[in-house]
Amino acid sequence: MDFIRTTVVLYVLLISTTTTSKAFDPCDSQTDGSDLSVIPFFGKCSPFDPLKPVPWANTVMNMAGNDPQRLMYLAQKVTSVPIASGQTVLNIGNYVVRAKMGTPGQLMFMVLDISNDAVWLPCSGCLGCSGTTSFKPNVSSTYRSLGCATPQCTQFVPGVSCLSGGSVTCTYNQSYGGDSSFSSTLVLDSLRLATDVIQNFAFGCINSVSGGSVPPQGLLGLGRGPTSLISQSGSLYSGIFSYCLPSLKSYYFTGSLRLGPSGQPVNIRTTPLLHNPHRPSLYYVNLTGVSIGRVNVPIAPELFSFNPSTGAGTVIDSGTVITRFLPLAYVAIRDELRKQMGVGVPFSTLGAFDTCFADTGEVVPPVITFRFEGLDMRLPLENSLIHSSSGNLACLSMAAMPNNVNSVMNVIANLQQQNHRIVFDVANSRVGIARELCN
Repeated sequence: MDFIRTTVVLYVLLISTTTTSKAFDPCDSQTDGSDLSVIPFFGKCSPFDPLKPVPWANTVMNMAGNDPQRLMYLAQKVTSVPIASGQTVLNIGNYVVRAKMGTPGQLMFMVLDISNDAVWLPCSGCLGCSGTTSFKPNVSSTYRSLGCATPQCTQFVPGVSCLSGGSVTCTYNQSYGGDSSFSSTLVLDSLRLATDVIQNFAFGCINSVSGGSVPPQGLLGLGRGPTSLISQSGSLYSGIFSYCLPSLKSYYFTGSLRLGPSGQPVNIRTTPLLHNPHRPSLYYVNLTGVSIGRVNVPIAPELFSFNPSTGAGTVIDSGTVITRFLPLAYVAIRDELRKQMGVGVPFSTLGAFDTCFADTGEVVPPVITFRFEGLDMRLPLENSLIHSSSGNLACLSMAAMPNNVNSVMNVIANLQQQNHRIVFDVANSRVGIARELCN
């Protein structure tokens, strides 16, 4: 049986480039029926791109500065899906996806997130919404609201109370990003991704917002829970998707997000997906060790061990910028790297990075390898180092979990995933990782 393949194009920043008036513009939406664009939130092709260009290194450091909020969300222990009333979800939007909702389709730039199940959009008349674009239910012929007692409402909003004389619609409140909250109504409409159409797609239609952290054009979750795109698409994508993120320092480089089995790598090493019933949306994997050069860093096994009761273990995440380890594990990795670079190399700190050095070319840092059950992920230097905007300072692009985050997990972040194909096969509980140039 042939499955639909949707290839998603990612566009990311470069510091310097030269163009001509006749150059191909990858920001143009392609119309060949197979491409869906995914764009960094602050990228050149994003409607949220700042008016004044910022050097890519500064952009990454600013984004990494928001990691603690994201990590606090990932570290939370919850027992129901993230769309539930009163739960806190992340406020970091590293990538947005062009999607169309309704009939005819209304174009929205929604934040894409693999660690979230929530799907919602700001709707017309929304009080406090920051964006100028909102979904207009009244012009969609396929839109319909859901009653409070419907199966979808009780499934998507656990614990909802339908009181007599109260609202007949399925409404809920949700906190977001620590400083924001919104009121939403669960509704159904047609979601369009390139030529794919998912009928009766359930999502939250935001009516009011308090605070400034809610993404201006909504959220599209690719988590493992029942409300996510992967779950609601059913047999269309068969619980399989992959992405390849291009380097952040490349201006018009493109990567891809492939939805469904078609076109996925055939010969790719995989590692098991682990299930945490308290955080069912997250993609847990079994990280067994880290190597620096030829040295297996001595790290206590319990710092990597998966424990669903406590949430301990390692997750792969698209929204965290730099990989974070538990403090004791990170110190061991950092100290081995420093040791192999030599005692004569002075190190300094810069923002979230505590191992920075003058990049003179005289000392080549050793290769870092993440060792998972069943596969090794060998990081090129572009995935383990970040250079300052001036180019004369390089920093190890990893860090320890912040002190204010009560976390027992390690997080493999998007900077380390760039130029790798990451295949999520939810149906068969496995993740594949292979080196791939994303342009």
